[in-house]
Amino acid sequence: MKPFLLRLLCIAFCGLLLVSCSSPQVSQYASEKPALDLSDYFSGTIDAYGIFTDRSGEVKKRFTVLIKANWIVRDGKKVGTLDESFEYSDGTKQKRIWTLTETSPGSYIGNADDVVGDAQGQLAGNALNWTYTLALPVDGTIYHVQFNDWMYLVTPKVMLNKAKMSKFGIELGEVTLSFYKR
Repeated sequence: MKPFLLRLLCIAFCGLLLVSCSSPQVSQYASEKPALDLSDYFSGTIDAYGIFTDRSGEVKKRFTVLIKANWIVRDGKKVGTLDESFEYSDGTKQKRIWTLTETSPGSYIGNADDVVGDAQGQLAGNALNWTYTLALPVDGTIYHVQFNDWMYLVTPKVMLNKAKMSKFGIELGEVTLSFYKR
């Protein structure tokens, strides 16, 4: 095969590989209904039910979450507090309190004690995408792992959540949650 043709095929293959690895963009959900209003959905009491699966798909943890949420307007921006109480199938409990701030329409930052830096959120239509680094304790050691977290409003009361967890670009597992707004 001629070197030029071989290079051309190699470039085409690499281009296809890059396209196949691209992630969805939140903007592609802009016309999806029902439209998600974060301050409306995460207001009051929300129940969540979830699992953590490792990269082979094996369920490693099951858990429930009770979320008490409210919003205020501070300096002209919506600011929400999500007080999350986790209970795992092994009996352990965990607490996480998020502070969410709408920085512009459809853009949010989030903070919690175990989140490293700011979580970045983008919302369009029925979808919200969060990206953040979580300080995750495992057997006495804290690991900083990255989350790519997608939430989809299915009905005004039901939202589904799928979050991929990775470290150094290597997928470690997934968290799957269903939320039910009371």
